[in-house]
Amino acid sequence: MVALWRRLGIEQKVAAAAAVLLIVSTFGPFSMVEAATVLDAGAVLTLLRARALGRHFHLPGGDGLVLIVAAGWAALLMVARILDRPLGQTVLALGCAAILAGAGLRERVRRPPDDIAPPAYRDASPPPPPDADVTEPLRPDADVTIALPSGSARPVRKTRSPRPDGPPRPR
Repeated sequence: MVALWRRLGIEQKVAAAAAVLLIVSTFGPFSMVEAATVLDAGAVLTLLRARALGRHFHLPGGDGLVLIVAAGWAALLMVARILDRPLGQTVLALGCAAILAGAGLRERVRRPPDDIAPPAYRDASPPPPPDADVTEPLRPDADVTIALPSGSARPVRKTRSPRPDGPPRPR
């Protein structure tokens, strides 16, 4: 558990603490609203655990948006029960929802979602060498010779081909 905690970023740690405090805020009179709040916070903790384990999966809008939506849902649930709960519990729950929303906003700013991230952020492949001619298409199994600074050259196996659907990449 400690190893998983260490793998989380600061925004994710804040979101996890806010989710745990959101669960704590449901102690007392328990109804379906509190059950939905616990389910909401549990989903946030499950997401953060999966990310700490290194699991990669796509979420529309990214993790930050999911955290913001979870915080908004929790706040809406607490407002629905504002007259039925003690004021201290309601304030604690709304404060935790605000902290969770702030952590989600910060997460969204720091790590853009993969569906709206710029292509350079998504493309993990290295750019072609500066002296490579990318205007003519290469076969995927073609060998490329790269000149090293020492003047010697060695053949390198080409592992990727240029983009077939557009103009060549700028140098």
